[in-house]
Amino acid sequence: MNILVVDDHPLYRSGVAYTLQSTGMEVTVVECSSLDAAFQRLDEGQQADLMILDLQMPGYSGLDSVRTVRNRRPELPVLVLSGTEDPAIVRECIDLGAIGFVPKSAPSDQFHAALKLVLSGGVYLPATSLSVGSPASRAQQDAWRRLGAHLTERQRQVLLGIVQGKPNKVIARDLGLSDTTVKSHVAHILDALVVSNRTEAVYALARAGLSIRDLQTSSSDSVF
Repeated sequence: MNILVVDDHPLYRSGVAYTLQSTGMEVTVVECSSLDAAFQRLDEGQQADLMILDLQMPGYSGLDSVRTVRNRRPELPVLVLSGTEDPAIVRECIDLGAIGFVPKSAPSDQFHAALKLVLSGGVYLPATSLSVGSPASRAQQDAWRRLGAHLTERQRQVLLGIVQGKPNKVIARDLGLSDTTVKSHVAHILDALVVSNRTEAVYALARAGLSIRDLQTSSSDSVF
């Protein structure tokens, strides 16, 4: 797995790279001190399965860094790092298609756990953002627990695309499906999660602590 770490602070960037290499997974880390440098590497053919992006990058304000990556590279999953834990900022990042959000204040063991969860197909969001809003209903909790039995293999592939923040057209291209078919699968997934949109789906998986690997395991004995 190839991972781009984009952060203008050398010490923190190196720390993230070190943590990635200590996860026990086979990863190749490419460090970039600016978003423009990351785009240059990508334009030159650098392969990347994930971008870990500092929210505040030189030349970009607010959420522009996330927005720019999602516009220029919609197929590339983005995990946001930030010095803030403002639930509204977290929500906006997920709305823009980020795969997750890790506060820079997170202790090393929490950051390590977050990385392993994201790299295994899960979603990591800070506890402060998950505690905001209405608690999960009994119907939602039951749906999350039985989710694997409600999704086909193809729908799990579509769900992974949703988790990675990919728009429907990119998911359709990756899976060789029509936009209409993907839209139908997304509707079924939202129903199975008892949520109304993609952002709520990402939050539901984070609150349930589920990853695609969990869904594959839980459904291994199911008949579709």
